[in-house]
Amino acid sequence: MDYWNVVDSIYNVTLSLSFFILTVLMFQVARKGIKANNKYGGITTIICGFCFLIFGYYNSIMRFFPYPYNGFMVWWIGITLLISFTFFALVKREVSRTESEIEERTLKSGKKPVLRRYIDRMTKEDPYRMEITFKMELVRKGFHLMGFLLVIAYFGFFALYPVTRIISDSVIVLINDIQPAYEFIWGPISLFYYTPGMFQAVIDLTMMALIGALIFAIISDLIRIIWSPEYSIFNFLTRSMLRNKEINAMGPQIYIITGFIFSYMLYMVGFLHILAFFTGVLIACLSDAAAALFGRRYGKHKVTVRSRDTKSVEGFLAGTILAYIIGLILVGPVYAIIGAVIFFLTDYFPVYTADNILNPICIPIGIQLLILLLGLPVGW
Repeated sequence: MDYWNVVDSIYNVTLSLSFFILTVLMFQVARKGIKANNKYGGITTIICGFCFLIFGYYNSIMRFFPYPYNGFMVWWIGITLLISFTFFALVKREVSRTESEIEERTLKSGKKPVLRRYIDRMTKEDPYRMEITFKMELVRKGFHLMGFLLVIAYFGFFALYPVTRIISDSVIVLINDIQPAYEFIWGPISLFYYTPGMFQAVIDLTMMALIGALIFAIISDLIRIIWSPEYSIFNFLTRSMLRNKEINAMGPQIYIITGFIFSYMLYMVGFLHILAFFTGVLIACLSDAAAALFGRRYGKHKVTVRSRDTKSVEGFLAGTILAYIIGLILVGPVYAIIGAVIFFLTDYFPVYTADNILNPICIPIGIQLLILLLGLPVGW
């Protein structure tokens, strides 16, 4: 085994180990959540922990990405840790300022700095709410638009090539332009796995985008849980308030990305049809958002679901109808039915598990099982 093979192995082991560490942290967080009587967040966080355990074993055996992209991901983990703890230090320094220092800076600039206003909002009132405003709901559901980004990353948009293919081809051009520097850090260009126009790059880099988003969000969320919400750079960037279900538990963004990665991994191993995967993604993103926002704005007929949350008939109808339309477009009228039914079931029946993780896992698997059972063509 030569030097660069050893480097490759080290990066891959580090990436696998990162998932195993996250597994342990998820179980610790879940224990805290259940002790704090947040069974909903605690149990869903446990499910995330088991998913991370599977991710770690998968990467150990199958690999998510070839070299050097496994190295790029390890570097991204390091960069994210650096960014998150730099923000932590900035907040820590701002928190330690005296009232007189804050007033003096406010008089000089005419208004409080953005960071100070953020800290005041997170510390002078309880950041965790039973109910949040419609505006904050819009902000939180805006994160669900990442489903469209996944579609563009994998399929492209009309004349636009898949974004991941554009990135892969651009990286190939770049490393050839800076060959000496690249080879010093990553080894001979001959070890680079991808070639221009290679579709496997689209598949792998889509997964890389998902795991990269997970790493950024989860490090920030762990800081929120272990220390305090004001130290979370994700909270700062989204300006969103938190729900009581997130006390000593991961946020919904972690659940939904974890579900995406799990289902996409099933696609990579050949179990899921790609359209079944994207049907689950878009239903999890758009139908859930439609149900929440339409129900908040127009819901007149209230329904208490099994988790004791109050929802509305109008919200259920909006979400379920949109789920069927998404399925109709992607997988056809028959398979769309199972997608809409599973969406309704995961929205109404679970007591202690978030639909944000159930939808992107259960919907693609349900559609795929029906594909195997019926054998009808997928899509149009």
